Amino acid sequence: MRYVSTRGGMPPTPFCDILLGGLAPDGGLTIPEAYPRLGREDLARMRPMGYRHLAFDILTRLIDDIPAPDLRRLVDQTYTAAVFRNARPGENPEDITPVLTLEPGLYLAALSNGPTLAFKDIAMQLLGNVFEYVLEHRGERLNIVGATSGDTGSSAEYAMRGKPAIRVFMLSPHGKMSRFQSAQMFSLQDDNIHNIAVRGVFDDCQDIVKALSNDAGFKARLRIGAVNSINWARVAAQIVYYFKAYFAVTRSDDEEVSFAVPSGNFGNICAGHIARMMGLPIRRLILATNENDVLDEFFRTGRYAPRATADTRHTSSPSMDISKASNFERFVFDLVGRDPAKVRELWAEVDRGRAFDLAGTPLLGRLREFGFVSGSSSHADRLATIRRVRSQYGVTIDTHTADGLKVGLEHREAGVALVCLETALPAKFADAIREALGCEPERPAGFEHIEDLPQRFEVMDADVDAVKAYVAARCR
Repeated sequence: MRYVSTRGGMPPTPFCDILLGGLAPDGGLTIPEAYPRLGREDLARMRPMGYRHLAFDILTRLIDDIPAPDLRRLVDQTYTAAVFRNARPGENPEDITPVLTLEPGLYLAALSNGPTLAFKDIAMQLLGNVFEYVLEHRGERLNIVGATSGDTGSSAEYAMRGKPAIRVFMLSPHGKMSRFQSAQMFSLQDDNIHNIAVRGVFDDCQDIVKALSNDAGFKARLRIGAVNSINWARVAAQIVYYFKAYFAVTRSDDEEVSFAVPSGNFGNICAGHIARMMGLPIRRLILATNENDVLDEFFRTGRYAPRATADTRHTSSPSMDISKASNFERFVFDLVGRDPAKVRELWAEVDRGRAFDLAGTPLLGRLREFGFVSGSSSHADRLATIRRVRSQYGVTIDTHTADGLKVGLEHREAGVALVCLETALPAKFADAIREALGCEPERPAGFEHIEDLPQRFEVMDADVDAVKAYVAARCR
């Protein structure tokens, strides 16, 4: 398996050589030359597999330059009940991503049982172990610079903390995360973890990370890597739970399933798109946004118009307060027939702060062939959904999952199973849960007083040069 850039400026490259770098050298995103295709016989063989076996089977199709015994060890080391230990009563921790039946035909895929109570642990825990493996074999060190709107940061830091060959510099929007999310990151005291709270919004943080990654000299000199969902390994690991959920809610490989996915940076639903391209019988990928509905607008109209920083709204589902979805470029690469010249043309407009519009072009018709539908959710919508799910099913969900379920139900089809991807446990967003239900969300053991722990972070302006200087000073 070799990887190319969505913008065409990188020769086919093995997995381990793209793993540590994040963006491709030409500023594009790495993606397989061609997706592996699975037939009905493959699905039949996979159906009875446990999570670790299934993850190994799928990842070996995407990673062929880590010896199979080593890859299996890394997968087995990652996906254990000791790491993913926050299952609800009645769920089997060994399932890693157990599926909860809300009613016949309606399901919740519990993706938030990891150490930071968010779905991003599923990929990030593996990424930390794979990073450590590759760095050890190459005798190298890595300085990770990332951006987070809430969950990526803590997930990355918990996966990388204490690893001697890795430093983490995580940028987050100052005052824009929940108190729980901030405390998870800022309370870490490990010497290799550095938190930078940026005066601005997530898009400011993401723009700084991209600027650092696009500075070839700085990136090479300081060995800068990425853990955001621009890193292909993150997306690859997330493909697995689409297969796991599909097998959990179907009896036959002829059945189709729809997935409702809360979407901010497009990485989670991009993994579903790739699972579909690989042959998983997905009928619809239902993309749900909050009030920052740039992606919803695109899938309804064909117009992609990222907002100015000042126009990005701060909401009660803050991990989705994103205007420029960094993983979206991977999907558009497939949409335009894998034509890197077309991707360069479209992203030249985006990089100038302008929109592109596929309305009136054949690409808008092609958009419908990929099975996407979309919708948005408001603060009132998510509170109403949280109340409804608690009343009808006795289950408490977080605000982002509520966005996904609200939009998913709007697009639900009779006779087609609908799986909503849970993205975080409600304990991370206690203020909204109190507003919706009038009570405190349950907290897993060990998180009871996390907001009271001492915190360590640096507040900085949204200034690329200042962040560069901060990182360089700590990498000497």
